[in-house]
Amino acid sequence: MTAQLYIISAPSGAGKTSLVREACQRLERLQVSVSHTTRPMRPNDKDGVDYHFVALDEFHAMLQRCEFLEHAQVFDNFYATSQLAVEKTLAAGVDVILEIDWQGAEQVRRLMPDATGIYIAPPSLEVLASRLRGRASDSDEVIDRRLRDAVSDMRHFTNYDYLIINDNFDQAIDELCGVILSKRVTVCRQSAENEAVLSAMLSG
Repeated sequence: MTAQLYIISAPSGAGKTSLVREACQRLERLQVSVSHTTRPMRPNDKDGVDYHFVALDEFHAMLQRCEFLEHAQVFDNFYATSQLAVEKTLAAGVDVILEIDWQGAEQVRRLMPDATGIYIAPPSLEVLASRLRGRASDSDEVIDRRLRDAVSDMRHFTNYDYLIINDNFDQAIDELCGVILSKRVTVCRQSAENEAVLSAMLSG
């Protein structure tokens, strides 16, 4: 396996989803893992695209069979990442991004310690609050809670390999793509992917 697994975490409003979407558009052989969830489908949801929607009993059966890299309960719903799906994608030479929180990241690292962690942070709490209010979808009470959660979440950035401050989107996406591209040209990965070419050049 020469493809790379990436764990990307960020507090709500830091711009993680937009950065990941743009990175997948710019770079070939890069995709986001589709999580399993027990939450009901919404009108615009597509099964297998937004999530793999499963019944609660099926989810618990998969959990009992140790099929998940990580899982979490958010309010009344469960979310998880399929270990088999991730491993198949990596084996096909495609880099995989997991958009999960720091708790899920710790679970993944125990099973796949070679995963690369990238934390995306806002430039300030003031900017983060402005972005959350700009969505015009949450009450002040919800925004205040998200800001408190953000501070708690950001305390874990030191557990990651890379830190990107999303102040300017163009710079942040260049940094994110730069991390991914740099991992593709490590000696370990290049020698594995180009073994025949290197052997031919060095056999003389």
